[in-house]
Formats: sequence, structure tokens, C-alpha cells
Amino acid sequence: MTALKAETFDVLILGGGVNGAGIARDLALRAKTAGHPLKIALIDKRHFSSGTSGRNSQLIHGGLRYLKYMEFGLVREALRERSTLLEIAPHLVEPLAFLIPMYSQFAKYFYGTGLWMYDTLAGSRNISPHRGIALAELEKLEPGLNRHELVSAAVFWDARVHSARFVLENLFEAEANGAVLMNYLEAVGFQQQRDEWTVTVRDALDCSEFEIRARKLINTTGPWAGEVWPEENKLRLVRGSHIVLPRLNQSDNAIAYFEENGRIIFFIPWGSKNDLTLVGTTDVDHDGSPDSVHISEEEQQYLLKIAADIYPEAKGMQPIATYSALRPLVQTEGSSATSTSREHRIWASADGVVHVAGGKYTTYRSMSEEAADLAAPPELREVHPTASVPLNGNSRAAIAKLKAELDPAVVKAYGVRAPRVLERVRRLGSLEKAQIEEAVECEWVERLPDLLQVSTYWGYERPWDPASLRELAAEMGSRLGWSEVRIEEEVTQAAPGI
Repeated sequence: MTALKAETFDVLILGGGVNGAGIARDLALRAKTAGHPLKIALIDKRHFSSGTSGRNSQLIHGGLRYLKYMEFGLVREALRERSTLLEIAPHLVEPLAFLIPMYSQFAKYFYGTGLWMYDTLAGSRNISPHRGIALAELEKLEPGLNRHELVSAAVFWDARVHSARFVLENLFEAEANGAVLMNYLEAVGFQQQRDEWTVTVRDALDCSEFEIRARKLINTTGPWAGEVWPEENKLRLVRGSHIVLPRLNQSDNAIAYFEENGRIIFFIPWGSKNDLTLVGTTDVDHDGSPDSVHISEEEQQYLLKIAADIYPEAKGMQPIATYSALRPLVQTEGSSATSTSREHRIWASADGVVHVAGGKYTTYRSMSEEAADLAAPPELREVHPTASVPLNGNSRAAIAKLKAELDPAVVKAYGVRAPRVLERVRRLGSLEKAQIEEAVECEWVERLPDLLQVSTYWGYERPWDPASLRELAAEMGSRLGWSEVRIEEEVTQAAPGI
């Protein structure tokens, strides 16, 4: 906080989701690569990645369904970026096979054509070509799948990610290269004088206020953008919701099911023990506050019905957990929530503020590069290292070596930081305590939900009662100096969110 008060920054980024984190990483890496000093700061009103960027479908994908809307450019860009992220972040981004069951001859030819186009657009960057699956093979792979009127099936490839930890990984590298990062700081006032901004910020933890000075502002506040600069951002807020069920997938394939209206619903093997199924997502216009986003009863029943239609054994199941987030999409005249384009828009307003709107999680790196080009000084505008530099040092060679020597599951979550986490395990006696300590000391965790929904996804992996939450809060509190009253407050506030 001292640096935020004392420095005048070249760039201040508002919003610590994947775009803000990506821009911070990009600018800091440009400065390091070129040997050009650049003072960068990033703030967020809550914890980093606690909004849309951490509560999505946990996929890095090209967007197969967007071919239906002829968005070939978007799909091509996303497939290119998928390949890049598989290369620069191999611990967090890994290939995942998707099985498509087809329940009509029309679906067989329609989606077969789409898969051919998907492979063609990926070109040499394709993970693997799609292939047809004989019904006998399908029955062996997924014996619980509904086979009534099943005509055909195919397998194609995309990738999975722990999306919240991926944001943190970008922030780790940005900070290592000199960026100043702080969460729980909300921008509440702006004043521009000549070529400098004074931003008044409020600390959400103690309600104190102070000022940050910066020459350039970048607005990556996502669903909150319209609240910060309403005249510049006419966004369509679309809610996407997910439910978590006991494991339905018998194989390691995810299921991609196209329902009758063309929506694609994913069934993804999920959880730290891989014993759950993540089902989603929905597309529903959200009219409320971006601070209050929850699954509706209609959305929950919609997902449960599809789950039971595809896996009859799911009939009567209730979700272990749910989560929802908002997609801040660029308005498209006459489109539905489902068909609204995921194209992005990046521009500088008349006051010089750079705004980022729309886009897909998968294309965050290219979007960050485009935004950084607008904000960087002339000496750095042609410096573009982020596609080739391993994210925070997590090269393929480094990850392969660590997986050969250490617990692969820990390496998958923490990458090059895994040795430190495992040293904590040896000292503390359990992985859970080690992860709590790592989160508190190294991942900007300030609240119980930060641990449960960002550093880990424990909050979505099982039902929680107050006693269990209290144990976690006490473990955190012993490191953060929480009083008994504060521990009880954290339990009370965390319980509704999980």
C-alpha cells in the first residue's frame, strides 16, 4: 500500500480478472524484455478472479457453437490462443476430449460438418482431429448415457483449465516483474488534470480512503464497467450458471450436448479428487446488480433436466453446489442472450482511458496485447513477448521435470511453485494446511471465500456446514491475526456463497 500512495504510476489497471491480470503481465513483461522502466499498478474491489474469470466453465476452447453464427474469425482466434496457452501454461491448461452424442440424423450431419470446420480452422494447431465413435464403443465408454434414439457420436478436442488459478498465475508473473497489485481497493472517485489522473480508492477491509496517481488508466472492470464509466460502456450482462453433481462421466471424456435450441451444455469431470461433474452453462439476461449474481430456480431446473435426459441416473439428484457469473458482452441488436457475439471491443475514450469489453476467457492474451498496445509508451508498442514466454516460468520442460519428481496433482495446481507447497506439507503435516498457508502468504487471500472460491474450489466440491467453515476460518485466522469475532463473521458471510 505504501507504494500505491507514494508513486505516480505510468499505468493503473482497474479490475483484477483475467483481462486485467493479462494486461499487467503483458506490460510488465514488455518493460522487462525491452529494459524500459514502466510503473504498473492493478487494483480490484474484491479478490482477484473472484468474479466472472473464476466462475466460468473452466475451459480453454475455440467456441464450436459460434460456427452456427458464422463467427469464423472469433473461432479462428480462439483456436490459435488455445494452442498458445497449451504451450505457455502446460500445468494449468491441458487437452480434454469431448464426446458429442447425436440423437438424430440431422444432428449427425450438422454437427459432423461443424467438427470438420472446427478442425480446418485450427489447422496445424489442432490438438487432434475429431473422430466418429461407434455406438458399441460409446456404450463401453459411457454406459450410463441415454441411448434412446441415439444415432451417432463423435469425439473432438479442446482444453480444460483451473480458471481462477490461471488468473493468479498471470498476477504472480506481473508482480515478479515489478507490477504493484492490491485487492479490496475500490475506485470511488476520478480527477484528471493535464496528463495525470488522481483516483480516490476505498479499502473495503477497513473503509479508509487514499489517492493513487497515474498517467494512464485501463478499465477492465467487466460487469462493473457501466458503473465506472456508464457513458462509455453499454454492455449486455448475460448470466451463466453451473451446477456441480456427483460424478456422472464414466470415462475421462467430457460430454458436449447440443440441446434443441442450439445451446451447448458441458458435462465435465471435475474436482480436486475428480469425483464430480460440472454441468453448464446457461445464458440469461441479468437485470440486477453485478454484486449479486446467483443461479435462478429456472436455470437450476433447466440444467437438472438436461442432466437427467443425458444421464438417466441423474434423475432426482440435487446439486452439491452451484455458481454463477456475468458475461459483459458488447450489445448486438436483435440477438438473444445465447447468440450475442463474444467478439471483444477495445478502445480509448476521449479522456484517454483504455476500455476493454466483451471477448472470451480463451482470448484474454491477445486482448491484453491489444489493450497494452494502446496504453504502452511508444518504445514498447511493438514489444510482444507474451505468446512465447512461459507463464511465470512454467515451461513444458520445467513441468515435465517436476511431475517426474513430485506429486503430479500438486504440480498441476501450482506449477513451479509446487516445491514450496510440498515443503509446507512436510512442515505442517497436511496438504490442506499447506494450501491455506500458501494462499494467505502468497495469493493475496484476505477473506474465507477467497480461499474457497479462488485459491481452491473447495467451496464447490462438497456441502459445507458452519462447523467445517469455522475450522477453515480458524486456520486462516491464525495466520491473519483474526479475532474470534472476525472468524464468526467470515463463517456467516461465506456460508450463503457456497
